[in-house]
Amino acid sequence: MPYREALAAQQARNDAIAAGEAAELIWLLEHPPVYTAGTSADAAELLDARFDVVETGRGGRHTYHGPGQRVGYVLLDLSRRGRDVRRFVHALEGWVIATLGDFGVESWAVSDRIGIWTRDVDGSEAKIGAIGVRVRRWVTMHGFSVNIAPDLSHFSGIVPCGIAEYGVTSLEKLGITLAPGAWDEALQARSEAFLAALSD
Repeated sequence: MPYREALAAQQARNDAIAAGEAAELIWLLEHPPVYTAGTSADAAELLDARFDVVETGRGGRHTYHGPGQRVGYVLLDLSRRGRDVRRFVHALEGWVIATLGDFGVESWAVSDRIGIWTRDVDGSEAKIGAIGVRVRRWVTMHGFSVNIAPDLSHFSGIVPCGIAEYGVTSLEKLGITLAPGAWDEALQARSEAFLAALSD
């Protein structure tokens, strides 16, 4: 789905959830190639605007979305779930990390670096997933992305999330072939634990 269409749909659903007119939503999808800019984006970190660049309103800097990458939009009503944005972000990280572990990939969050990190094929630390959220009227938007088998050269048009000293990797680069549906099923199997973590 084109990114701008998904963003408009998220904004409408966010409004509807806040008004009590729609259910919460976890939405898994894929976008055509696009660079997105968060509220902290630095124009100097957009190195080659070869794809559409969209300002999103989420936190964070520039990131890339494209084919072979699973994007998860998480629209939850935190007014019913403790109103704790930090806990929400940590639970989101934990959900992605646990699901990657189901496929034999050890990954982790780093307190001073946004995203989900793992060991690349050369042993260096590299980003395998991105996290970026926005909260409007206590309803969350945006969420995470995980690199299953994207064209990693597309990340070279930006400084991903403003972090130049580390690379980007994918399940495919790590030697793991995975259909998007298999990722979705594994993520869904852990969704109850993710939601429970919001109310612990």
